[in-house]
Amino acid sequence: MQTTKVRRKRGNTDRLVLSIIGYFTLTVLAVFCIIPFILVVSSSLSEESTIIEKGFQLIPSNFSMEAYSLLFKFPADMLRAYSVTISVTLIGTVVGLFLTSMTAYVLSRRDFKWRGRFSFFFFFTTLFSGGLVPWYLMIINYLHLKDTLLVLILPMLMNVFYIIVMKSFMSSIPDAITESAKIDGAGDFRIFMQLIVPLSKPALATIGLFIALAYWNDWYNALLFISKSELMPLQYYLYKMLGNMDGMRKAMMASGAVVTTNIPTESLKMAMTVVATGPILLAYPFIQKYFVQGLTIGAVKG
Repeated sequence: MQTTKVRRKRGNTDRLVLSIIGYFTLTVLAVFCIIPFILVVSSSLSEESTIIEKGFQLIPSNFSMEAYSLLFKFPADMLRAYSVTISVTLIGTVVGLFLTSMTAYVLSRRDFKWRGRFSFFFFFTTLFSGGLVPWYLMIINYLHLKDTLLVLILPMLMNVFYIIVMKSFMSSIPDAITESAKIDGAGDFRIFMQLIVPLSKPALATIGLFIALAYWNDWYNALLFISKSELMPLQYYLYKMLGNMDGMRKAMMASGAVVTTNIPTESLKMAMTVVATGPILLAYPFIQKYFVQGLTIGAVKG
């Protein structure tokens, strides 16, 4: 009995030490992750002259809102860009996640005799593509999607890598679940919606976050296919604003005018980063629990 108590005490002590080491390590990593974001926020609230003289600081020595006032000089345009980005992100994430999960479910079914051929077809597209020019001509001349919201959604709707990840997760779901549902008379779509989707929440949350981030940060498609200002997403709107600022500085230098350090170029970049990344950070707390569930499921299966 005494030996058992000693072993239990030693086990509790070991667990306590491991917990302390784990919490300390995670705290240090969290600090290293949050410091860059604090630096960005602090720099966006600093005067341009202070950034040029002293560099980026964690605490702004000379507080200034000039970068944000310049950024929101035309609030209607900013709100319109936000609305376009939010709409494209929501629609693209929901539709893309639905199509990705359905494709992955079909490819994960062992009774689908053509799944190997279709898997090779999807994988082949990751190795070879038609190139930028044929893709551009197809979008403009054949699909006629220029200056439409669809051109911001369709090109990024499905990603082969996400399909492969989702397929691997769904392949780990026991076949007995789908077989028992078939015995009860359920169809494939009902099995997918009522059984596979609830069991795949961790994978859906992870892939959904990746898809949402891709749509939120996309500016390249807008650069190629959007010329109307009312259809510009947030990232492309900020990209054009920054380009206009650089162009103005170069024009002033070329004309021999004195370029003052009060033009908030560096602080404006940091303010753009805050404006562009702030809202999407709100998505993380809502899906964090699904990451925990995914780790738990993985540990149990392992």
